[in-house]
Amino acid sequence: MVNVARYNTLDTALDELMRGFFVRPMNLEPAAAPAQLRVDVTENDAGYVVRAEIPGVAKEDINVAIEGNQVEISAEVKNEKEVKEGEKVLRSERYFGKVYRAFALGHDIDEATTQARYADGVLELKLAKKASNTAKRITIQ
Repeated sequence: MVNVARYNTLDTALDELMRGFFVRPMNLEPAAAPAQLRVDVTENDAGYVVRAEIPGVAKEDINVAIEGNQVEISAEVKNEKEVKEGEKVLRSERYFGKVYRAFALGHDIDEATTQARYADGVLELKLAKKASNTAKRITIQ
């Protein structure tokens, strides 16, 4: 006859946690979080002005997509290490990778008249509102 052993995954997981807690040193520093795109949006009668902070990015690495009233901004922060001979990196807190932000505005955007400018780590978008087709009154004959 075969003996059947009972296996409890909770006990095993707890054993692994406790074993790791007492054997390995713990790293109490938080992991580097991805950079967040900070965005300011203002509106006037003609359109919107969007200012997004994207420091440390070349303007060639920034992408802006507009579809209807949706605005998407993405950028790639590249890792450019300057480690000289005889030096070693002790700590690096800068984030490298992709950042992304998307949001919807109250009106559709006219893509043809959109302007974008990037200076000093700030992307500025000037987005004109699309002329809305006003309802036309139809006379009944």
